[in-house]
Amino acid sequence: MADFDPDAMIERFRERAKAVKQRNLPPVAGPERTKFIQQAQVDFQDFAIVGDATWTFEDGVLTLRVDLG
Repeated sequence: MADFDPDAMIERFRERAKAVKQRNLPPVAGPERTKFIQQAQVDFQDFAIVGDATWTFEDGVLTLRVDLG
């Protein structure tokens, strides 16, 4: 894992969270629209959580720490 960069990974998740917020709503209506919006909210939440993480790497184990408080 010599090439693995946890800071770069976390930054990619921050960029993904930002992209979800800027995503255009496709021309859908009704239940499909609701489903799309709900999925965008979940995507943002997941990406933002990892994007806010701090990390440690000990004994070959990457640990992400997220303050949910």
